[in-house]
Amino acid sequence: MEKWYLMAIVVLLGLTVRWTVSLNSYSGAGKPPMFGDYEAQRHWQEITFNLPVKQWYFNSSDNNLQYWGLDYPPLTAYHSLLCAYVAKFINPDWIALHSSRGYESQAHKLFMRTTVLIADLLIYIPAVVLYCCCLKEISTKKKIAHALCILLYPGLILIDYGHFQNIYNSVSLGFALWGVLGVSCDWDLLGSLAFCLAINYKQMELYHSLPFFCFLLGKCFKKGLKGKGFVLLIKLACTVVASFILCWLPFFTEREQTQQVLRRLFPVDRGLFEDKVANIWCSFSIFLKIKDILPHHIQIIISFCFTFLSLLPACIKLILQPSPKGFRFTLVSCALSFFLFSFQVHEKSILLVSLPVCLVLSEIPFMSTWFLLVSTFSMLPLLLKDELLMPSVVTTMAFFIACAISFSIFEKTSEEELQLKSFSISVRKYLPCFTFFPRIIKYLFLISVITMALLTLTTITLEPPQKLPDLFSVLICFVSCLNFLFFLVYFNIIIMWDSKNGRNQKKIN
Repeated sequence: MEKWYLMAIVVLLGLTVRWTVSLNSYSGAGKPPMFGDYEAQRHWQEITFNLPVKQWYFNSSDNNLQYWGLDYPPLTAYHSLLCAYVAKFINPDWIALHSSRGYESQAHKLFMRTTVLIADLLIYIPAVVLYCCCLKEISTKKKIAHALCILLYPGLILIDYGHFQNIYNSVSLGFALWGVLGVSCDWDLLGSLAFCLAINYKQMELYHSLPFFCFLLGKCFKKGLKGKGFVLLIKLACTVVASFILCWLPFFTEREQTQQVLRRLFPVDRGLFEDKVANIWCSFSIFLKIKDILPHHIQIIISFCFTFLSLLPACIKLILQPSPKGFRFTLVSCALSFFLFSFQVHEKSILLVSLPVCLVLSEIPFMSTWFLLVSTFSMLPLLLKDELLMPSVVTTMAFFIACAISFSIFEKTSEEELQLKSFSISVRKYLPCFTFFPRIIKYLFLISVITMALLTLTTITLEPPQKLPDLFSVLICFVSCLNFLFFLVYFNIIIMWDSKNGRNQKKIN
């Protein structure tokens, strides 16, 4: 009883922080003609309510795709329609066709904030609480602390409630987390259904698709493809196909409908990257302007090859040795590979890497906390643009203090606690003096944190040179990218040198 009482307090604290951050201004407020990302979600409610389904993704006099055209999968559109019905009941002016463009009022802001909070309460927060309660081999106190740290993660709070991107990242991430819970607890069909809902809500959930596929395929192989494994494979295939058909049914009536939706979901014409994102292509464009040098189709091929090759070893290992632990770490590795190397990455896509890192927080608290701090820092230019400096500092400090106290992160830096024991033993076969790896990690952490702090102070106190107006933004991206490359190597080392997957799987099951 006490456990649930404490968990309720943690949830209430998480909701309070979210609501407090949402009271700030939002992206694009009072800035015509586009009015920012807040207006995008309101406009989608307007379009889905007033136009027939067949016109949602097509350009027309009533649906100008250049003005926040719908570019997310059908489940997002259905969610917008549901919100529109509620908005119509409260105030029809909020979703009136054409005349509601740029609509801003205190009542409408309250409505939009409430829809995000309700989505969190219904999907994301229950998944976090249940995941933490299902953790094995840690105390009740640690489970509650884990839930607290996940719910205080500043990146998601600042984007969904501060920046008010309002694409409801917590919905797709919540569905993905329900999927992780399902397949980790051998509820494979339910887990597959939940993950299909995540993909059909936000196409960027494809970042997590290969680990799900490889983990489930590995389970089928393990059961034997001539027996129970084959039956499971057929059931999984039917679940995936059926869920996609149900979500896409209105758009399967005509071939052109399906093609137009896909064109909207994957706009490859936008280029290799947009804005200042902390991935390889943007960060290293300082030295080599790939976008200007190589043809468009070559850029797509190169990004695909880099992404595929960087995630291949972890995926093969997961198929051959499927385990919940390996699955969680492969989710991190694959999502990070997609973020660093894939085509058309947005800076907010780092949230797709942060979710699985949150899941391993109790296993490697020091490294997970470090990564989550860097992930929030990487979005600093976006957060400063929306005047979210103070909420960013406060939420980041609260998160860091919660992690430091709950997990004693600075005491968890031995080879065993960093999960680098097997790797260090392998290295010492050739370099016997290699005994200082934890010390190197600590020094790198200090350098990373000091660099992030100095860059933050520089960005908010100094004006960049007139000839280099994006200097500080580019430096933030470059420093964050270097950190992410280090983490990609680190997580792959854990995956490839983990020899205890079999034993861990028995313990968890």
